[in-house]
Amino acid sequence: MSAASFLDANVLVYTDDHGAPKKQAIALRLVEAGHADGTAHVSTQVLEEYYVAATRKLRVGAAVARAKVELFARLHVVRIDVEDILAAIDLQRLYQLSFWDSLLIQCARRAGCATLITEDLQDGRRFDQLEIRNPFK
Repeated sequence: MSAASFLDANVLVYTDDHGAPKKQAIALRLVEAGHADGTAHVSTQVLEEYYVAATRKLRVGAAVARAKVELFARLHVVRIDVEDILAAIDLQRLYQLSFWDSLLIQCARRAGCATLITEDLQDGRRFDQLEIRNPFK
């Protein structure tokens, strides 16, 4: 079994981005593989960000985006709680990251993921046992 991974919203958004076919293919492959082997995680934050970006930036219809949120929710979903918010604040202060990136890192760590798959953070950077990977480089 592969190590657990945490998918950022940008990965989910690229599944709908017909203007970036290479990134779309990579994103689809990541989501499909993570679902098939049961290793992919997302958070409620990621699902929310996907919906907003898909409907606003890519003009995906609300009904289609809602249906995709339902599909993405079949992955392991980390529900954010107050302890995650407080831990994200501590990460933000320690590493001078945005709060939202800190919350992703916190949720990925809590889920026991080995990798956080995103294009928004430095590829290869580590936060304890969590490694950042940019599959679109």
